[in-house]
Amino acid sequence: MSDIHTTPSPSTALQSLALLATGRTGADIERLVREVRQKARRDKRGLTWADVEQALGADRKVMSDDLRWRVSVHEAGHAIVWSLLGIGEVESVTLGMRDMGQVTVQRFTHLSQTEDWLTKTMAAILAGRVAELLVVGEPMVGSGGGEGSDLAKATGIALDAETSLGMAEHQPLLYRLSSRGFDMLTLDRDLANRVNARLLNAETMARGLLEEQGSKLMKLASHLNQAGVMSGDEVRQLLGMDIGRDDEGGEIRL
Repeated sequence: MSDIHTTPSPSTALQSLALLATGRTGADIERLVREVRQKARRDKRGLTWADVEQALGADRKVMSDDLRWRVSVHEAGHAIVWSLLGIGEVESVTLGMRDMGQVTVQRFTHLSQTEDWLTKTMAAILAGRVAELLVVGEPMVGSGGGEGSDLAKATGIALDAETSLGMAEHQPLLYRLSSRGFDMLTLDRDLANRVNARLLNAETMARGLLEEQGSKLMKLASHLNQAGVMSGDEVRQLLGMDIGRDDEGGEIRL
């Protein structure tokens, strides 16, 4: 990309473009830059940073002001709770990715995966929905509705804790492979109640953190709503946390 002209500041521009490129493969970006360069040549001018930035943002979901604000609140909730619980490091927060929004987190691998760790993980997953409840007063249906949704992910963790991870108070040594998946919750009311209790406990944890950080939740959501993308360092700076990675881990997206 050495033929790009009119750079505002190389480091600033590259960081902005890198954030906008979140979720794309190297091949996707290469193809996009090639197409934008060809268009600039047809226009008989040099390729600019603005050209690439516009192309990277062109396929993002167009949202109404109300929807954009709700998604900003949702993703800000995820980012804050992931950061404060210390179980992963936020790399970026973006709007318009995966239909709505996305928080990319590098999960820490040096931590003991205890019951407390599971609860914190569920709290971070449910934090987007909790943030919506606190700020807007009601959650959108996007928190559930599919196997990849926040509710499904958190429920799956709680179900595993009760059936296959040895953490149940009732018959903790009994290993039950949840091959039937969520059907087990329909067939076993007692199991469903225990799973729901774990989810409520995690939700309470997320709510407590977000209520304590209410002003920062609003500030982060407002910034995201305006900018459309934030780096992990920007999130940590807003929260008054140290900037830098403690450990490498597996990347997850919410």
